[in-house]
Amino acid sequence: MEFKFEKLIIWQKAMELGELIDKLAHKFPKDEVYNLSSQIRRAGDSIALNISEGSIGQSNPEFKKFMGYSIRSLAEVVTCLHKAKLRKYVPEDEFLILYEFSFNLMNMMVSFKNKIK
Repeated sequence: MEFKFEKLIIWQKAMELGELIDKLAHKFPKDEVYNLSSQIRRAGDSIALNISEGSIGQSNPEFKKFMGYSIRSLAEVVTCLHKAKLRKYVPEDEFLILYEFSFNLMNMMVSFKNKIK
């Protein structure tokens, strides 16, 4: 038995990204615990949370709205990744892996949202 959102590849990928972001944030300096670390974790978790919340709605316009929230959260994660790179909290190679993952997920999510009638 599973919820319908659990079958969505975008939800599965969002869950994976959220865990990767959480691991990354644990490497940030302790003085970032209430700042960038908290922000990137919350945004990373919000991606999958909004997909699941929107999928339970009774209407497609509501699901589309929640997909928009999810896309915005992913954009926030990307911005936080850039901040982390600028502050030297993430090495370039790890940044590029997470950036590419985010880029591909964004394309999938936008395409999915556009197909919701």
